[in-house]
Amino acid sequence: MPGGRLTQQERRRIAQGLADGLAYAEIARDLDRPTSTVTREVMRNGGPAAYHADLAQRATERRGRRRRKAEPGGRSSGPGARDDAALAEYEEKFTAIFVQQGLPTMTARVLTCLFTAEAGSLTAAELVDRLQVSPASVSKAVTFLEGQGLLRRERDEGRRDRYFVDDDVWYQSVIASARGTAELAETARQGVDLVGRGSVAATRLENVARFSDFISESILRAAEQVRDVLHTKPPAAPDEPAREERDRD
Repeated sequence: MPGGRLTQQERRRIAQGLADGLAYAEIARDLDRPTSTVTREVMRNGGPAAYHADLAQRATERRGRRRRKAEPGGRSSGPGARDDAALAEYEEKFTAIFVQQGLPTMTARVLTCLFTAEAGSLTAAELVDRLQVSPASVSKAVTFLEGQGLLRRERDEGRRDRYFVDDDVWYQSVIASARGTAELAETARQGVDLVGRGSVAATRLENVARFSDFISESILRAAEQVRDVLHTKPPAAPDEPAREERDRD
């Protein structure tokens, strides 16, 4: 069984296998690779519905460049230093999750960058530099995210737009989803008389309405109950109280 990194040709065979509806295990057998290798490759690069061999190859090359830029040992220097290679791997995984949730790949990459940005915000130029893509690609992604309420922009002192992901973004996203589910329930209910109350189709629509109502109400209730979690600061490290007492002395 071969080892090492996947080649571009292997990635194209993976893409073809996905297009043919093959399971990961079948694709892996064709490549003489472990199933876990194929699974990880696909999920890291957008999932089965969004996997593209050439994009996956470029992403791998980009991760390689990031590792080479990292200092010996793979870590940046200074307090709270990040493991650059591990962070790059994590960002690819986080992006894949967003893609599975329905975001376009570039939009998902921009959102991931904003979530992991140490400064808490990024300019368009910084996003272009980090993602190694065109300004037009970043602009399109930012416009989409802003339209969905997933980011906001502010002008900094240099009159540049800076993009932020607020703590409330998940709350607002969940609320919007719950409202959409409630709208589905109402629409399903409106069709009951049209298809004939008491018919099989009417029963199906009534079940959709009841289920959607329950889901929407549960999500809204849960979101309100845990909203404060988004603004909760992490607990102090064990040595911090002692340090505070010394400072008071």
